[in-house]
Amino acid sequence: MAEFNRGNRPLSPHLQVYRPQITSVTSILTRVTGNALIVAVILIVWWFLAAAKGPEAFARADWVLTSWFGDLVLTLSLWALWYHTLAGLRHLLWDTGRGLELKTAEALGWAVIGGSAVLTLLTVLVV
Repeated sequence: MAEFNRGNRPLSPHLQVYRPQITSVTSILTRVTGNALIVAVILIVWWFLAAAKGPEAFARADWVLTSWFGDLVLTLSLWALWYHTLAGLRHLLWDTGRGLELKTAEALGWAVIGGSAVLTLLTVLVV
């Protein structure tokens, strides 16, 4: 079977054949943001544990989380939280059998992306 002549065909259609669609991109981003939120939770738990351990440990953790890098990570985590929440609401809508038409699904994908950006900006500016 390994010596079967496949010619110049690819083994399976992949990214070189299909163009990314908004529905596939938002699906991938939902998985990525879900995993990224784990990293954010680990950082926040580290901060709490450092506060419980003592002033030196807390100063070190607080310095990391309040540095420009910490601000960037926490802001991106905030966006991931809003994105993941809105994507979850979209999936709940789909679970009811609504919004599955192609145009509606694409519009919901753009709404999740735009909504998460707007909600992140509002949260950063207001809080």
